Amino acid sequence: MTRLTTLFALTILASQSLPADAQEPPMGFFVTSVGLGDGGNLGGLEGADAHCQSLAEAAGAGDREWRAYLSTQEEGKRGISARERIGTGPWYNAIGELIAVDLDQLHINPNIFLRTALDENGNRIMGRYDERNEHDILTGTQEDGTAYFPWQEGDKTCSNWTSNGEGAATVGHHDRHGGGNTSWNAAHQSRGCSADNLRSTGGNGYFYCFAAD
Repeated sequence: MTRLTTLFALTILASQSLPADAQEPPMGFFVTSVGLGDGGNLGGLEGADAHCQSLAEAAGAGDREWRAYLSTQEEGKRGISARERIGTGPWYNAIGELIAVDLDQLHINPNIFLRTALDENGNRIMGRYDERNEHDILTGTQEDGTAYFPWQEGDKTCSNWTSNGEGAATVGHHDRHGGGNTSWNAAHQSRGCSADNLRSTGGNGYFYCFAAD
């Protein structure tokens, strides 16, 4: 056996001995490629979660439990916090790039930018400098991922994701640009909850989905 043949055989053996878990990590994060078409009315958290699950299933990732990264508001008490709904990580995007290892990194220094905040099919969502700006992502949450306190006045969740008219919603910028605020989850408030209101500040009713299992 020549030296070249020996090297070739060793290469084949090495490739065959790679562990199965050396493959690309499963997707655990995406931005919805489409909204639900009714402004901030997502059918509540249940409807938003179902939308995440449906998009994930269509992309071949329906074997995981998907949750929308959304908070709610409650009268007289703190609502449900987005960070408490999405598991503990780690989360990867559709092309295997690490978004965050855990909740702390996700809310302090996540790898969420225009290049990495992809939809469930691995496609880029348009941002501030594209032909159409769709970087406003619905969250209804504070920067640390928690729900607003009762005394923080004003609707910030489109009536807990059931309004397509009155109210407003906190949005983040998935591209980390615009208005001097680079927050991915708490950049500013929308002008309202209708589809036109959301589009007027650079959104299209999209939200983040995370695998919570």
